[in-house]
Formats: sequence, C-alpha cells, structure tokens
Amino acid sequence: MMIDQEQVVTELKTVRDFIRWTCSLLNEHKVYLGHGNDSVWDESVQLVMAAVHLSWNSDKTVLDARLLTSEKMRVIDFVRQRVAERKPLPYITKEAWFMGMPFYVDERVLIPRSPIAQLIETEFSPFLRPGLVERVLDLCTGSGCIGIACAYAFEEAVVDLVDISTEALDVAQRNIEQHELEERVTAIQSDLFEALHGQKYDLIVTNPPYVDKSDFESMPEEYQHEPELALTSGHDGLDITRSILRQACDYLTEDGLLVVEVGNSEIHLMAEFPHIPFIWAELPEGGNGVFVIAAQELKHYRDEF
Repeated sequence: MMIDQEQVVTELKTVRDFIRWTCSLLNEHKVYLGHGNDSVWDESVQLVMAAVHLSWNSDKTVLDARLLTSEKMRVIDFVRQRVAERKPLPYITKEAWFMGMPFYVDERVLIPRSPIAQLIETEFSPFLRPGLVERVLDLCTGSGCIGIACAYAFEEAVVDLVDISTEALDVAQRNIEQHELEERVTAIQSDLFEALHGQKYDLIVTNPPYVDKSDFESMPEEYQHEPELALTSGHDGLDITRSILRQACDYLTEDGLLVVEVGNSEIHLMAEFPHIPFIWAELPEGGNGVFVIAAQELKHYRDEF
C-alpha cells in the first residue's frame, strides 16, 4: 500500500478529514473487523482519536480541530500498520475494552473478545450456586481481562490469573496494577493446574486455546498477529480442553462450577462426548461455544476425558 504522505499532510486539515480518509482506506483495502468493532467508521474514529491522544468518545466539537504535522504523521503511521500490516487496532493503540473497561494489550496476548463477559455480567446465574464466592481461577488468562472482570463482579473474592506464558503474565500483571487490584488478584505462572497443588476454587473460568487446524489455516491475516500458543490446541482444537476436564474437579469445591469457552470446536466436543451433561450457555448478545459443568459431574465422568 502506497500513501502519498505529502498530499495527505498538505490537503487534510482536521480530525474529521482524517477519519473520513482512514475510513476510505479501510474500505478500499477490505480490512477484517473482528477485534472490537463491527463497523469501519467506528474503527476509523478509534484509530484517529487514539493517534492524537484523544478518547474515542470525546466531544464532537473536536472533530473540527486542526492537526499538527506531527499528529498527521502519527495518524498516517497508525493507518499504515492497520492496512499494510493488517495489525488489529488494539495492538496499535495498546488498549482493548472488555465489559466496558479498558485493558492494556500487545502482541503477547490475545485481544479480549470473549462472550464469557455476558456470563460475568449476570454473576454466572443461574449456573453458579447461590452464596459467597471466595475464590476464582481464570485459567489461560492471557491479558487477565476475564479474571479481573470477575474480581469486579465478586467483590469479596480472591482471584488467581494463571497462564503458561510468562510474557502473557507480564501483561496480566500490568492490568492488575492498572485496575488497582493487587490485594485480591494474583498472576501465577503454571502449565494449567501444575503449580496449584492443594488449591480449591468456587469458580474456574477458562478461555483456553481452542482453534482447530482447519479454522486456524483459514483465519484472516489480522489473527496472525496474535500468539499462536493462545489460539491453537491440536487437530480438533480440544487438546487443552480435555486436560482441563480431566483435572478441574480436583481444584473445585464440592459445589464449584467450571466455565469453558471452546468456540466453534463445540462441534467436536459434542461429537466426542455426546453423553456428558455439558450445559451450553445462551448468549443473547452473540457468540457461541461456552459451556458450564458442575464439579460433581466432572468427578463422575472424569475417567472418560
């Protein structure tokens, strides 16, 4: 992609000009939207506003503000990354939103977009037993967004954020500090449950790698910027999920609950375990492939996983 920087800097003046120009380029080059926005216009607004250090929802009067040459060059650089490199917008701005809250992200972690957010909003009702939730585990935490959101939902709970990747945990720790939750939320390096011997949780929530081989090979270029370790899990996408199902009952309280996102790999899971009583959550705001299962059911069927 070639950008005539001199023409752009000379002829475009205002924030509004650059949003319109950005929108045209994103449309022309058919960028893929799958990391937070569902319209090219919204993507363009966020990109330009972030480039000039303004909030995406700033007062609209700012749209007619003129830009400095240095600000114009920064917008051009953001557009180049988005269009030529196909880099997802949150990796350019270093910010993603989850449940209405900002999180720091970079290419060490997946961009937050899990439909598990819809269950957190209802405190996992009606699946989670009533009463106080004291301990929560966010397994395969990545940026930490799910576990941190759970800490807001369950204000008295201690939350552990676990990931095999130390790089991901550096990002999670940054988000713990950003949300000032150091007293209740802890980042732990562990290969699934390996470092959690003897721990028990009322709730385990996990968005593990679950993309199967064929889906991964057909994904838009934007997803190639995300860590493959956090996306793929064997031929059918379920290698890590099977390990979680085998082990989770040992780390749940007797009336605890496991919540797992497997996305499109739900087809493989249902085909392999048609008799297991997974409860597939209805997600009214969109999304699929999130199931819940009680600790007692996991214990009963553990030898089959």
